[in-house]
Amino acid sequence: MAVNLDKEKCIGCAACVDTCPVEALEMDGDKVKVDEDACVDCGACVDSCPVEALSM
Repeated sequence: MAVNLDKEKCIGCAACVDTCPVEALEMDGDKVKVDEDACVDCGACVDSCPVEALSM
């Protein structure tokens, strides 16, 4: 199971993209996109999000 993204909350800052150790996150326009197959549920991105758009 991959991290959950609330696109309404996402501000496109890319802090989570830079934090992800397995490169499972990427920018898709002005929002983040989660590669569910690559995500390893480590939670690093959740802790880095300033607007709590990501959750486990």
